[in-house]
Amino acid sequence: MTVPLTALYAPGDRLDRVGKALASGADIVIVDLEDAVAPSRKEQARAALAELRPVHGVGLQVRVNARGGEWHEDDLAAVAELPADVGVRLPKVQSGDEVRAVAERLPGRPIHALLESALGVERAFDIASAGVASIALGEADLRSQLGLPRGVAGEPGLLWARARIVYASAAAGIPAPMMSVYADLADPEGLAASCASGRALGFVGRSAIHPAQLATIESAFAPTPDEVARAREVLSRIASATADGVGTVVLDDGTFLDIAMLESARRTLALADRRP
Repeated sequence: MTVPLTALYAPGDRLDRVGKALASGADIVIVDLEDAVAPSRKEQARAALAELRPVHGVGLQVRVNARGGEWHEDDLAAVAELPADVGVRLPKVQSGDEVRAVAERLPGRPIHALLESALGVERAFDIASAGVASIALGEADLRSQLGLPRGVAGEPGLLWARARIVYASAAAGIPAPMMSVYADLADPEGLAASCASGRALGFVGRSAIHPAQLATIESAFAPTPDEVARAREVLSRIASATADGVGTVVLDDGTFLDIAMLESARRTLALADRRP
């Protein structure tokens, strides 16, 4: 089981940058046909998808333009020509019906929904349970709609929305969401603090807009040696208790555990084992 922690955006009309992103060490590369591409270059970016060269071990997604816009259908047609494991990142999603419409056009292809409005956040569970591979926030548009300031000053206003999509993902049985991008490249300390806050809410990983952010994100979300050791102890003790017909376990530090903690420990070890 490979758990991605980093996803790096690259402009679809710049194949050189896409190539660098694929070699950056990011777990996922998102080829952007939307915000990173000027209207005059949309067709060029779409045509460039045919030249993508996937890299083994690196996930690949294409962020298309939003439904209802003039470029959306052509974007989907271009994505349909790519290998079936290339995901589509769907922006500005506000209902599960939007996801299902794209799934009909691209059957079997992973869909990653971006919730970028208050209405999208309110409908997070409907979207998360509509057959998506994941959901995530698009925080730039959400900040604008809510009137939140940029950077660290706007973080408190995003806490409820962030928690909402973590809960919606868990309730729908899909993987925990990644955090949205942190736009200030000159503030690695702010990025680290924001990641720590997101991890405490239940996020796993984060999208990035520059390779320089990847190490900070990975460090923030990778389990510590102490967390790994604890997870191994939990699994070992619970396995022994199960074999002995005991329903509860007390660790050496006095923590009272039960079998419900098993999944959390497994998730920690999956994160620890994600790299060879």
